[in-house]
Amino acid sequence: MYEVKTKENDSNVIAFIEDVENPKKREDAFKLLEIFTETTGYPAKMWGPSIIGFGAYHYKYESGHEGDAPLVGFSPRKAKISLYFATGDTEREALLERFGKHTSGKGCVYINNIKDIHVDVLKELINQSVIFLNKTYPS
Repeated sequence: MYEVKTKENDSNVIAFIEDVENPKKREDAFKLLEIFTETTGYPAKMWGPSIIGFGAYHYKYESGHEGDAPLVGFSPRKAKISLYFATGDTEREALLERFGKHTSGKGCVYINNIKDIHVDVLKELINQSVIFLNKTYPS
């Protein structure tokens, strides 16, 4: 049976960020930590070895696959910073048009650094994701 690898754990978020090699990415990670914490009101938690998540929800797909995931989160990866927002939310695309320099995949939005984006739109994306997921997957 498939086991989800990205689970909430007790690893230290600050220690994880302090271990980020690139000083600029480390600085941006601390700024993102502040923005996500302030915007969501949730404490930061490590999910798996490298995702900093905020809040949580339980999902169950029609296929029967289910699990837990953070409502929103980010990861300061070597190449780019990954931002995690709700997938399937039609509001996300409209917000991303005003977001600034980024690329996106199905579940992630990638940025090089914070100075390339509009922080006010980031906060809107965070709030919209939390609203969408709480509505889609009520606890």
